[in-house]
Amino acid sequence: MLNSLISFAAHEAGPAPEWRVSGSLVPYEAAVRAMESRAEAIADGQAPELVWLLEHPPLYTAGTSARDSDLLDTARLPVFRTGRGGQFTYHGPGQRVAYVLLDLKRRNPDIRAFVAALEEWIIRALRPFAIEGERREGRVGIWVRRPEKGKDAEDKIAALGVRVRRWVSFHGVSINVEPDLGHYDGIVPCGVSGPGITSLVDLGHPVTMDDVDEALLMAFREVFGDVAPSSGNPPELG
Repeated sequence: MLNSLISFAAHEAGPAPEWRVSGSLVPYEAAVRAMESRAEAIADGQAPELVWLLEHPPLYTAGTSARDSDLLDTARLPVFRTGRGGQFTYHGPGQRVAYVLLDLKRRNPDIRAFVAALEEWIIRALRPFAIEGERREGRVGIWVRRPEKGKDAEDKIAALGVRVRRWVSFHGVSINVEPDLGHYDGIVPCGVSGPGITSLVDLGHPVTMDDVDEALLMAFREVFGDVAPSSGNPPELG
């Protein structure tokens, strides 16, 4: 595992990924348009890679494997069909979404290894808060044990859903910092019933979004290499 993670540092010369943080809620459709435009520019060698941290207004997204039966409350929130992998998930204020637009040809053209690297990124970012995130065989995402809820109890704290086009990744990961967890009642999250959904604050860690962003930055550098920090929205959003 370690060697495959190290390989996600860029092997070919080029600028470091741009690291952007949006301070206001970004509409989902506008974000998707911006990602698709930027991914094409990266593939054409016309723009640097991008890691974009943001929050969305409350909504559900349905990935390419989503089942209609997993949308339990059709009237609760807007639903967006999207080209990322995975099933239904929730996005909203208090959840850090990180869209990861990387040129896998420069790094490692292995999608399974890339997903494992994204998982490792989240696991490392949670450790400064004394949270031990774990993988689960056959279930994409990051989980935490909840022994206070019972033997073998667990909750999901982070989700992953990516798409790769011309060997450039887009979409990415989401970590629950302090979202309205009640909105998860309207879906079967990622098609997995039974385990619950949690957040850093729900686990008793009163952290801020800035705290999480700093941890994500440090962990990203460990797994993927250095970045070129900036701020605001990608140029495609103005």
